[in-house]
Formats: sequence, structure tokens, C-alpha cells
Amino acid sequence: MAADVAGYSRLMHDNEEGTHARLTALLAEIAQPAIAERGGRVVKQTGDGFLAEFPSAVEAVRAAVHFQSDVRELTVDDAERLVFRVGINIGDIIVEADDIFGDGVNIAARLEGICEPGGICVSSSAYDQVRGKVAAEFTDLGEQNLKNIARPVRAYAVVRDGLASGSQKGGSVQSSPSAPHLSIVVLPFTNIGGDPEQDYFVDGVTESLTTELTLIAGAFVIARNTAFTFKGKAVDVKRIGRELNVRYALEGSVQRSGNRLRINVQLIDAETGNHLWADRFDKPVADLFDMQDEIVSRLSNTLDARLMAAAARRAANAPHPSSMDAYFQGRAYLYKGTPEYLVKAQESFARSLALDPQNAEALAGAALADAAIGASNFTGDRAARFAAAEAAATKAISLAPDHALAHMALGVTYILTNRAMQGIAECEQTLTLDRNLAEAHTFIGLGKAYLGRAAETEGHILEAFRLSPRDTSAFRWMAFVGIAKLSLGSDAEAVAWLRRSIEANRNLPVAHFHLAAGLALLGSLDEARAAMQAGLALDPNFNLRRFRASPASSNPTYLAGRERIIDGMGLAGVPEG
Repeated sequence: MAADVAGYSRLMHDNEEGTHARLTALLAEIAQPAIAERGGRVVKQTGDGFLAEFPSAVEAVRAAVHFQSDVRELTVDDAERLVFRVGINIGDIIVEADDIFGDGVNIAARLEGICEPGGICVSSSAYDQVRGKVAAEFTDLGEQNLKNIARPVRAYAVVRDGLASGSQKGGSVQSSPSAPHLSIVVLPFTNIGGDPEQDYFVDGVTESLTTELTLIAGAFVIARNTAFTFKGKAVDVKRIGRELNVRYALEGSVQRSGNRLRINVQLIDAETGNHLWADRFDKPVADLFDMQDEIVSRLSNTLDARLMAAAARRAANAPHPSSMDAYFQGRAYLYKGTPEYLVKAQESFARSLALDPQNAEALAGAALADAAIGASNFTGDRAARFAAAEAAATKAISLAPDHALAHMALGVTYILTNRAMQGIAECEQTLTLDRNLAEAHTFIGLGKAYLGRAAETEGHILEAFRLSPRDTSAFRWMAFVGIAKLSLGSDAEAVAWLRRSIEANRNLPVAHFHLAAGLALLGSLDEARAAMQAGLALDPNFNLRRFRASPASSNPTYLAGRERIIDGMGLAGVPEG
């Protein structure tokens, strides 16, 4: 049994001595007696929790149910309440005098990590031993990919209202724990037409999409083996949501007609049955496996944004927003990418971290927001923004070494602070962790421009568009290409890309100012001045002095290209400052 206190760092920050005293009392007066009564022993305390072993899984679960119930019944102010999370597993262990080791221990610790505060999570090996023998009901969480555990582990959670000690409370329980925030099941796609030769392709899309969605930070995805039990059956999404304890379901169909393939997908709120998003993908049939990869990549990128938006809407209505609620709101603002939304994103991530300073997702989000604000030229504290971004990304990676978004945030910060080679390496590491994170390709392209290799930028942006052709960040990507083209002297191409950027989102000041430069260099001074005025309407403080003072690189080729852009801005009438 592994247990710790949820939100312990925040509680210690608020009241270090009081929190430590309350934890010591809880362990001595409630947890340890319950464990000893059931034949277990506390192997060691772990700062904010403990590790215990038992001769029986039944007794381990009974002990956990006992002390969790007692802790819940304490009369304590919510601000001071300590809430445990408990993970239980059966496995061979290595025993030393004052510690135990092995995968059996590691799995218990990882199960505790995915547990809801106040809850108990057990592995399938433990569940098989305790089912029907303890006064508690369980809900199936499906197979879980646990950090540093080679194989997925099927997990079960004790239904919260079913917590009871011994056999005193054995009544039926109807409710189940609230579903994890980004929880989803990918239902087997339907093969319209029933061509058996196409079945393998349809199943492949479903299976690959299930795998790719697990790469979204914070996502809980029902394993393929569970999802495929619904293949070929009429499904009630609301019932499936309750059975699998998920908030969202993705369903779809595949239809082949001649040399074209059409895929329809729908994202559904499993609680209400409402359709949140639907789309259609039409592709000519070429290599089916290459096509499958492309479709899955596009779906994964689109769903990432859609799931974040749906989670943010839920969070806005939450009576007591959690750290993750604030994180989802921040991500939704971050996707919008314009200065006013970047500030809102930063504020949301700050709220998230105030509730949980160890939230790696929120740290990565805060790093991206700070880096974007620092790069936007509308702030007077660029150095401080970049320093904050680097610190947040570094901390996120220390907490979650394989966090793709955190590596990208660190890479972006390096690229924007004259360390493009290091930044590109971080973004390449990002893609080894999540090959579908399209934006990492765009930042590699930006880094190449800062290294004086602007001719390579467009290729990286096009790769991002291949993965996510309708990305919410596309307006920034197109601006990157336009700026690179300007530095190369390809002014007409630059203007075309920058116009596309502005058509996608008119609220990015830097796109207007660079469009003004391109138009002026082409001799279209009236249009250039109009573009300049549009930029000033969004960022009245922009001027050439500030722009000159903020180069992202010391590379001579990059600086030479930047000077011709500054000349173009001057011709367009951008204030000197």
C-alpha cells in the first residue's frame, strides 16, 4: 500500500508547522492503528505519506477503507483538511530491514498517483483477490499506462460513497467517482459498406488514435482491449460513460468509394450525450498505412484543442475549481495566442500553480505563456518573462522528464534567447516523445531562421500543416514563414503568407507590422501604411527602437535580414520611438 496527502505542498506553504503536526497525528492516531489492526506494518514514512505491506490484499483494502472513512469523518475546516490517496498492488518484493523494493512497490505508488483525493485505487491482481470479500464497490478504470512501468496495468477505484470499515456497511452504492478531467474512450470506428478487406484499416485507425491520445498531457484514455468489446454493437454513450467512468467518447465511421476514403468523427459528452464537435476527412486512397498515420495525426491534434476547450468550459462552471480546472482554462486561452489571451492564460496557470505548485502541466503552460509574451514585443520586461519561462519549463521537466510540452516550452525559450541550437534539440526531443506535436516543427523552423537558415523555415512549417492543417495556431505559423521570406528578400511570397496569417487571425500585431514592411519594400506604400496603422491599433507601444533592441539571435545572416525588415517598417511609417 502506498499513500500520500493530496496537495501537500500547498498545505505546507500555507501552514508548514500546522500541516506537519496534523499529518503526524493522522498517521499515529488513525492510519497506523488501522494498518496494524489488519496485520499490516508501516515500512516507512515518505514525508507526505507512507508505504505499508500486508500479508493479504483483503486486509490491505479493509485497512485503507477503514482509515479513509475515519479521515473523512473528522470535523476539520476544508482549508486544513488532509486527504489521502491510496494505491494497492500485489507483487513480489525485495525486503530489507527498513524498506521494500521492486515493481510491486512501484505499481502501488503509480496507482496512488492516478487516484482521486480521498480515494483508493487497486491493481487488477489485487482486485481479483478482494472482489466480493470486502464491503466496498469498485469501478473499472481500464488499462493504465503507468510511468516507468513497462506494461499497462488494469486498475479499479473504490466507489467513494462505498467506503466502509470491515463488514459494517455493505449496502449497494449507485454513485461513482467523478471521471478524470480529460477522460475519453475511442469507440471502434464503423466500417460502412462492410468490406472485410477494409476492416484491418478501420481497426488500425481506432487503435492508433487510442495510442496517440495518451500522449496528450493529463489525458486518461480507455485501453484498446476494453474499447473493442463494443465493436459491432449499438452503444448508449451515456451508459458507456458511466460504466467506464469517462467524460468523453469519440466515435466515427470509415467509408471507401472508388479511390477515395471518407472518415467521419464525432466527439460526444458522455455525461449529457451532446455532440461537442464533428468533422469529416476525405483522402484519396494511396498507401493505406501512410494514410492511417496522417489521419490519426490530424485527429489527435484537432482533438487536443477540442478536449482542452471542452474541459475549459466545464471548469468555468465548477463550483470549486481545482488546479487542473485552472490549467485547462489556461490552455484554452493559450490556443488563441493573441496578447490579451496570453495574459489570461498566464493568470490561469498562476491560479493552477497556487493550488498545486507541483503541477507539471501548469508549469509547462506557464512557460509557454511567458515565452510568448516575452516574444510579442508588447511587454517591457522581456528578460524577466524569458527567465520565468525557463525556470518553469525546467521545473516541469524535473517533475515529469518525459513531458513533451515542457520540453517544447524549454526549446522555445532557448530559441527566443539566442540559443537556437539548444532550442532545436529540445524541440526534436519533444517529437521523440510526441511525434504529433505539430507546433514543435514550427519552432524548429523558427530556430533555423535565427541561425541564418531562413530558407529552411518553410519546410518545417509545411510539415506542421501536414500533421495539423486546421490548427488553431496556424496564424502564427504562417507569420513565421512570412517573416523568414522577408529576411530572404522574397517580399512577394512574404506578403502572401502574412496576408494569410492575418486572414486567419487579425489580432496578431507582429503580422501587421511585418506585412507593412513587405508591402513597403514592394513599393505599395499606401497599403503599407494601412497595415502599419492596423498593427498600432493592436499594439500602440510598438516602435522601431524597441524592435531593434530585441533581436532573438546574434547570427550575422539573421541580423542582416532583420535590418532590411526594419528598413521596410521605417518606409511604412512605423514610429521610431
